Amino acid sequence: MDIRNIIKKPIVTEKAALLKETNNKYTFVVDKDANKFQIKQAVESLFNVKVESVHTSNYLGKSKRMGMRVGYRRDWKKAIVKLGEGQEIQIVDEA
Repeated sequence: MDIRNIIKKPIVTEKAALLKETNNKYTFVVDKDANKFQIKQAVESLFNVKVESVHTSNYLGKSKRMGMRVGYRRDWKKAIVKLGEGQEIQIVDEA
């Protein structure tokens, strides 16, 4: 698996911002087939930081209706990455 395809996008929510400020943890949507070791390698190589730990969670897609038709959102995986002391990732430019 290519390292650039493992991390899909950052999760920017109030809870993710609180984790970033208090515990130096960053949250990403990652590829469903990626394991913790691959996620750690991808974050370290893409952002040039030292990763201490990785926690992952799998989520099932919700069902959605459009009239009589029923569809499903995609299943996805979330990774919470804890960085070493003094490390930082610039996800959104703060102005």
